[in-house]
Amino acid sequence: MSTAPMPQFPTGFRWGVSTSAHQIEGATAVDGRGPSIWDTFARSPGRIGDGSTGEVACDHYHRHTEDVALLAGLGVSAYRFSIAWPRVQPTGTGPVNPAGLDFYDRLVDELLAAGVDPVATLYHWDLPQPLEDAGGWLHRDTAARFAEYADLTAARLGDRVRLWITLNEPFIHMSLGYGMGVHAPGRMMLFDAFPVAHHQLLGHGLAVAALRARTTSPVAIANNYSPVRVLGDRDADRAAGADRAAGAAYEALHNRLFTDPLLGRGYPELPGFDPSVVRPGDLDTIAAPIDVLGVNYYNPTGVRAAEEGSPLPFDLVPLDGYPRTAFDWPVAPDGLHELLGWLHDTYGDALPPIEITESGCAYDDAPDTDGQVADPDRVAYLDGHLRAVRAAIDDGVDVRGYFVWSLLDNWEWAEGFTKRFGLVHVDYATQRRTPKSSYTWLRDVIAASRPGSAR
Repeated sequence: MSTAPMPQFPTGFRWGVSTSAHQIEGATAVDGRGPSIWDTFARSPGRIGDGSTGEVACDHYHRHTEDVALLAGLGVSAYRFSIAWPRVQPTGTGPVNPAGLDFYDRLVDELLAAGVDPVATLYHWDLPQPLEDAGGWLHRDTAARFAEYADLTAARLGDRVRLWITLNEPFIHMSLGYGMGVHAPGRMMLFDAFPVAHHQLLGHGLAVAALRARTTSPVAIANNYSPVRVLGDRDADRAAGADRAAGAAYEALHNRLFTDPLLGRGYPELPGFDPSVVRPGDLDTIAAPIDVLGVNYYNPTGVRAAEEGSPLPFDLVPLDGYPRTAFDWPVAPDGLHELLGWLHDTYGDALPPIEITESGCAYDDAPDTDGQVADPDRVAYLDGHLRAVRAAIDDGVDVRGYFVWSLLDNWEWAEGFTKRFGLVHVDYATQRRTPKSSYTWLRDVIAASRPGSAR
């Protein structure tokens, strides 16, 4: 970690933290909530690393007032949470479940009373199970149902939510949920999953129109990005061009598939992509202007040419020379700087302002004998990544906010409760919240960034 003072950020820079509904709320069968694909997936033997489910998670549904107090104590200006579609529309269609929207209504009001801007994500992977039974994101009708849900939600909350995010990480949802089968809904379709990409993007575009009709707040999408490092390491007779082509293919899949069409460029060239799912007018709908591009960043990806017979046009290669998180991900702040520059250079004037909507790390944090939780590796991670953002701003990239993943240790999808990303430690048996040393560090950084603060 640098010993130099943290550089100042522009006036109005948004400091926030992020969570998602299924990872923290619990109360999966309370007040009329319907089942999601993650409820179904987690009940399937062998799907979740520790055999757990999100049935209780962090019990945020019943403890949200305590969690809002943690946000106020941290001093963030914004809180990014997600709205559980099956809590609002238990089957994914039809009228609103009033009790479900009442919860978010209370949460939004409590955030505003605490001086924290509500930033709401409409879809963080928790598709209502009946929609998956009808085809899920492989089915075009799901995009229309998503727009209907956006309309119903914004009709209730649109006057108070300060930033709307339509989808979270559609690439990850497509690739891990439909392509590789390691996330819900657990389909293994490889490149046959490309309709999921198009229908998510179409749903985004339709939801943008629905939100614009209900609110004047800005609208965004949160994409996962990973700078590509080409690492051909075999004999010289393997053409270096093959490794570069593999890198270009991975970049198109991970970074450009969900950005080019948003910014009016249509789809990039991708092997195996069946364009028959794209109907006239779809690309115009998808390219509806957005106010912010959410960037979720965790690490770069090493790529080389695929071995003969591989079903994919690239092989993924571990990156050496970096510290590792408990997820075995490389800690690479330089990758965030690189990524922001790539977005700026690739999309130019078409690129909207950027906010880092997720950035964080998992470590095996545990209370000491005094009940305190020291997490110096997370402090070093945040220090490095915030400096990378500041460097990108100095390079001319319009970055307006940074949201840490995550406020709380939570139920980490297929890993269950085995990975801790939080600024706040959660004892899952008692639900006791204990702010870690990273919470205190970030609180002080935010306080020092306020106009007129002593340096």
